[in-house]
Amino acid sequence: MRAITITDVAKHAKVSKSTVSQYLNKRYEYMSEKTRKKIQETIEELNYQPNILARSLKQKSTFTVGVVVANILHTFSTQIIRAIENYFYKHGFHIIVCNADDNPEKEKNYIEMLRAKQVDGIIIFPTGDNLDLYKHMKSDQFPIVFMDRSIEELNIATVMLDNQLASKLAIDCFVEKGYENIAMITTSIYRNISPRLERIKGYKETLESHDIPFNPDYIKAVNAEEIPTALSGIFELETPPQAILAGNDIVLNEVLLYLKKHNMNIPDDVAVIGIDEVPYANFYTPTITTINQPAIEMANQAAELLLSQINKTGIEDTSVHRLKPSLMSRNSC
Repeated sequence: MRAITITDVAKHAKVSKSTVSQYLNKRYEYMSEKTRKKIQETIEELNYQPNILARSLKQKSTFTVGVVVANILHTFSTQIIRAIENYFYKHGFHIIVCNADDNPEKEKNYIEMLRAKQVDGIIIFPTGDNLDLYKHMKSDQFPIVFMDRSIEELNIATVMLDNQLASKLAIDCFVEKGYENIAMITTSIYRNISPRLERIKGYKETLESHDIPFNPDYIKAVNAEEIPTALSGIFELETPPQAILAGNDIVLNEVLLYLKKHNMNIPDDVAVIGIDEVPYANFYTPTITTINQPAIEMANQAAELLLSQINKTGIEDTSVHRLKPSLMSRNSC
């Protein structure tokens, strides 16, 4: 059978081709509700499928953006992806999601693949080890936004959390509850991943602001599989910690598993706060105090910055946008 065309839709709906085109591009400003409904019914009746390739060639856009996530296992990452997809869907774009597994080589391969597919722009949670590639994209004036992690010398638009404030909120909460021996566990700071370094800095500076000496034995930055060993080490100290700040949701999972395995009660034996809200925080026993990242706001801001670059609207924004975290106070401290 002959493929149904936009001309067929226009004739059947008794409107012009340009009106159908405006409908397909979601430009409804000068279109009555009756016309919109008639075109929609005609498209369904004729089973019309828009020619995406032809549309892309005509408008010099694939209406597709890429999202390269450092580690899709983070709850925060999945929240961000969902919100980005929702934002771009409303603007007539599709997204392609790639998981780099914190592996620079994998990240490089995915970025090159996305560019080969001629996506209109990419939001990247950068591993930090592909500086030349990032610089090349920047010199090509390719639309790019960094999420969650900054590489400030590149002058690439970035959206991330105020990570030092996240640690401060947690330490202030611990101190207000009477804890002084406070440990922090985070995932590896190999490759100087900015959020982890900033959270450690916030931890140290907030302890100092409360006149609590920093104890280097109380801080561990290790790979996820090494967290149980790190916890064993700090609990075997002559003065074990009274409280633990988990640097992200993956660390929090490992901390809770370890405490459960060793029959340690929260908060009687040790208090816990995790940076990153997690789905089970409200029904874990006891409920877990967390530091929440405003994921939807962060995703929307990154998507707006990228779309602005794609559409070349306004002056290019290359600044680092930091959004504020919030304390979700519960019963784990």
